[in-house]
Amino acid sequence: MPETSPILLWFRRDLRLSDHPALSAAAQTGRPIIPVFLHDEVVEALGAAPKWRLGLAVESFATRLETIGSHLVLRRGDALETLQTLIAETGATAVWWTRQYDPEQIARDKAVKESLSRSGIEARSFEGHLLFEPWTVETGQGKFYQVYTPFWRAVRDRKVAKRMAPPKGLKAPESWPQSDALSDWRMERRMARGASVVQRYLHVGEEAAQQRLAGFMRHRIDQYHAHRDRLDLDGTSGLSENLTYGEISPLALWEAGQRALSDGRGGAETFLKEIVWREFAYHLVYHTPHITRDSWREGWDSFPWQPDSDMALRWKQGRTGIEVVDAAMREMYVTGRMHNRARMLVGSYLTKHLLTHWRVGLDWFAESLVDWDPAANAMGWQWVAGSGPDASPYFRIFNPDTQAEKFDPDRIYRRRWVAELSSDPPDTALEFFKACPRQWNLSHKTDYPQPLVDLADGRNRALAAYERKKTG
Repeated sequence: MPETSPILLWFRRDLRLSDHPALSAAAQTGRPIIPVFLHDEVVEALGAAPKWRLGLAVESFATRLETIGSHLVLRRGDALETLQTLIAETGATAVWWTRQYDPEQIARDKAVKESLSRSGIEARSFEGHLLFEPWTVETGQGKFYQVYTPFWRAVRDRKVAKRMAPPKGLKAPESWPQSDALSDWRMERRMARGASVVQRYLHVGEEAAQQRLAGFMRHRIDQYHAHRDRLDLDGTSGLSENLTYGEISPLALWEAGQRALSDGRGGAETFLKEIVWREFAYHLVYHTPHITRDSWREGWDSFPWQPDSDMALRWKQGRTGIEVVDAAMREMYVTGRMHNRARMLVGSYLTKHLLTHWRVGLDWFAESLVDWDPAANAMGWQWVAGSGPDASPYFRIFNPDTQAEKFDPDRIYRRRWVAELSSDPPDTALEFFKACPRQWNLSHKTDYPQPLVDLADGRNRALAAYERKKTG
């Protein structure tokens, strides 16, 4: 391979300079590096909120590349065809990228690697999206883990890669290929008026992610175990948004958590377990890719879940009449994110009290979350629905009212997001009506609705359906 030929460095969900094995390896070659981001078939399929947020991540990363004298080339089209075009234009003899693990991206990357390799182009993938590659974590019988706790025990003391400093510079090619204008892609289009509302709650880019991690470690890690489930407190790290786009590495979080554990900080181990929960989700998606669309557990395809419906629309609108469920759904529309405890509550309510298929919720989250992650979303919905990796699958039915009393005892969270509960609602609650679709025709002056279903009746109906499934 000519030492002067360029490397196309294909960025996807790894939009950072630090802890980037592919970038570091490319920089060490001394060859010209052409950073590339493709609006390809995978990006095209994204929901409204994640596609828009990805565009902001790309914009921020392009600016960061400029600080080390480089440039991000943007192209739109089928991944393989677009890479082939860039190879022809630049004389590149290598395409490198960071691995992804969900079935859509694996299929794309496999096709790219096979085709480019046949053409004599070096197609090489690198680690970096996870701490532990899925094929390296096995049970004593050489199988993959299907339960989280044994998975945690297997990896908690394993060595991880060393962190990598950002390169100080990248060698530029003799001439840069033409780049699309990011604005021409209109990645914000389907967000409509919601974009201006949600943007105020975002923390975009590598520097913002590092600052967020530092702030969490200074001020909230000690109370993380006690506060992470509280809806009314700012007790979480908020880093899911940045992890999703690779603006920060799991390695950076792991190192910070291990340092806090060594220092005796109270919530450190719980924080490390949450990082491993993300790893476990990818572990399952890699080994059982059907989890992203089909029931993970055998025998659940026949369960009598209902399809999308008017009741599911009321759930999406945050108008179920169950205050904490509605608060959570509106929080998502205003901020692009939802508290993890709230995700469990709205998921349980939809799949059990409303007996609606988990795919309805999975698809709505994929449309609405700025921190949407293919593995976490799939595992989370199947876990809460009962068709996924849970030791107590269906008879765990959260009562949203008692959960609200426990995790929002003074109703701060509910009043923050549901305007109809206050005579003088806060701006956070009113913003929902600025962000939601006009065709919903909603107003904070509308009376708050009665519950769609009685909670006790909904629970009994769900348990009866489960018993029929077992005996049928």
